[in-house]
Amino acid sequence: MGAEARAKEASRDPKIARLARGGAVLVKLLARTWRISASHDAEIERLRAAGRPIVFALWHGELLPLLYHHRSEGVTVLISEHGDGEIIARIAESLGYRTVRGSTSRGAARALLELAREVETGHDLAITPDGPRGPAKSVAPGVAVVANRSAAPVIAAGVFVQSAWRLKSWDRFLIPRPFARVSIAYSDSCFIEGTDSREAALAVGKVAEMMQEAEQRAREAFG
Repeated sequence: MGAEARAKEASRDPKIARLARGGAVLVKLLARTWRISASHDAEIERLRAAGRPIVFALWHGELLPLLYHHRSEGVTVLISEHGDGEIIARIAESLGYRTVRGSTSRGAARALLELAREVETGHDLAITPDGPRGPAKSVAPGVAVVANRSAAPVIAAGVFVQSAWRLKSWDRFLIPRPFARVSIAYSDSCFIEGTDSREAALAVGKVAEMMQEAEQRAREAFG
């Protein structure tokens, strides 16, 4: 069975549907208690005011607080076609996100085409360069390739939280505890140059530097 067929089957699974509904309610209730502060986000406001879509890069394990912080902004999120991806997709959609199912490593051509269309219609994108299966905090070339094809700037997002649960998953998925302080920060923007996808893919080192910059800024802003 192909990945697309598995995604369709998962979408019809009543157990997954119940988990997604319950998860969405719990996430909203918990997130309302978080004390979120964001820094280094002036570039985001400037680009949006100019009508320039953004490609956000974020670690898979830090997805949850960022999903809540950017809720109802019409951002498009690339999410895995696996069963757990179906749960995340439904939670994201309940928070006002658009979703594209797929991967920039497996079946990449279709996912890249859909993501490019989202940019053409003016939507920001959010991509996890270490998703959907890791290794954690490793940068696959998908973010750079998408940004190059869409001529959209990349901005990395970083999160720092002291009081949090960490799941025993490959990405040590982060869930801030009730009333936790959550520091979110962003890197400077960067355009990925290259005449084709192969050249653009060589920019993974630059994306990795941007991720480190965002993480360091989030940590420093926490105080």
